[in-house]
Amino acid sequence: RADGSFFGTLCAIDAKPALLKTPQTIGMFRLFADLIAQHLDAMDSLESSEASLLDERKDSVLREQFIAVLGHDLRNPLQSIRGGAELLLRRQPAAEAAGILHLMGKSVERMSGLIDNVMDFARGRMGDGIETTRSEVDLAPVLAQVVAELQGTTPNRRIDTGFKLAAPVHCDAGRIGQLFSNLLANALTHGEAGSPVEVFAQSDDQGDNAGFELIVANAGKPIPPDVLKRLFQPFFRGDPQASKEGLGLGLYIAHEIALAHGGTLTATSNAAETRFTLRIPAQKRSSES
Repeated sequence: RADGSFFGTLCAIDAKPALLKTPQTIGMFRLFADLIAQHLDAMDSLESSEASLLDERKDSVLREQFIAVLGHDLRNPLQSIRGGAELLLRRQPAAEAAGILHLMGKSVERMSGLIDNVMDFARGRMGDGIETTRSEVDLAPVLAQVVAELQGTTPNRRIDTGFKLAAPVHCDAGRIGQLFSNLLANALTHGEAGSPVEVFAQSDDQGDNAGFELIVANAGKPIPPDVLKRLFQPFFRGDPQASKEGLGLGLYIAHEIALAHGGTLTATSNAAETRFTLRIPAQKRSSES
């Protein structure tokens, strides 16, 4: 066999004596032996693959069910912490205590975002996909709010924006805001500190460019091609040292949100810039989500 192990011997019995030690006969027996050995190897390989696939499926289902239950059960205690902190803030505590409560509030918001990511991941992997509720939306305020929120947490970074939203977009505004927040936070984290992050968005309902396009670009070290191919995979972090606080789900969920809108999310990277581009084609006003 392929690994050199011995399986058995081929025998032939004929009632009439015959000359067997000929090149033709020996070649035929060698051919039969090779075919049988290959078939045996293929059967073993198939059985091994099927067993591995079954184990992987069982592990995958258990893992995703665990993630879904964990995300759901974390919400209640988190809401209690949020409510308690807000109650104490309303009592106008001393400055030091107020500062601690504000930090607790920010931590709660971050934990809430992580739970949302985990829940979105679990739903997407278990077949339900990313949930969307779409309508005709003016995205300018949504995008501006995301920029303001992240600019507030990174006051030393410059964010240049250019919005040309000539038409409303048929989308889930909350989900688009989530996608944009993930992309912009990623650019601020990994982009060159001394260079601005550039954001461009446009929408139109006429002509060849009908639809919505969002671009987030930053300067900095280019992403290697092998990493670029895997950016939208769950739990993948191209730079683990720079992403210790994350789960590696942000870009995966952004990609799933794009797909849920019938759009695409792509990434390119070179020495000049790293660019993420979301494109959502125009849809008929009567279409439903």
